[in-house]
Amino acid sequence: MFTGLVEELGVVRGISRGADSARIHIDARKILEDMKTGDSIAVNGVCLTSVEFDRNYFVADVMAETLAKTNLAALKSGDKVNLERAMRLGDRLGGHMVSGHIDGVGTITRRERHDIATLITVSAPPGLMRYIIKKGSVSIDGTSLTVVDFSETYFRVSLIPHTAHMTTLGYKKAGDTVNLEGDLVGKYIERLLNVRENGKTEGSGGAITLDFLAEKGFMT
Repeated sequence: MFTGLVEELGVVRGISRGADSARIHIDARKILEDMKTGDSIAVNGVCLTSVEFDRNYFVADVMAETLAKTNLAALKSGDKVNLERAMRLGDRLGGHMVSGHIDGVGTITRRERHDIATLITVSAPPGLMRYIIKKGSVSIDGTSLTVVDFSETYFRVSLIPHTAHMTTLGYKKAGDTVNLEGDLVGKYIERLLNVRENGKTEGSGGAITLDFLAEKGFMT
């Protein structure tokens, strides 16, 4: 589990490609301070496992499913990537709960400056857009951001100068792809409200509806 607060920008040192997999070597500094083999690292929002490391780089394997469902397949030597270590119990949750499991790949369609802020518009697949709400949270390349506004096919976020400087979003331009993860809480709520044809959710004694949640005090 991650928070969406990027700790540093790593640089892809090299990629070894297999028939349906890849091994990525990434130069880093901060996240290596307490690294152990097997640690989870979010790379552009994708939860990967460190299989090898030294004092200035680490290595992670990427399977076929991950290559097919994220933008990691397009990485090349010299590319910058967002890096975050898994959160620890007791840490401040400065962003929002991010699982590192990507829901879809979006495309930046527009960048514009508004005073000190950078507004970024991202087109996204329908499966992801259903988790987008105004002022809600979304993870873009592993960066926790707040939705400014949205339509059926796109949403917009605003970057403060610090976020633009510390993440890949400060370097990406219109046409570039980004990994997207919808709000985890929204997914669980959707699952609870997704009543099966027999009127029951799996493992429940009856249907969970908006009226049921209101009756039990979960909604006002």
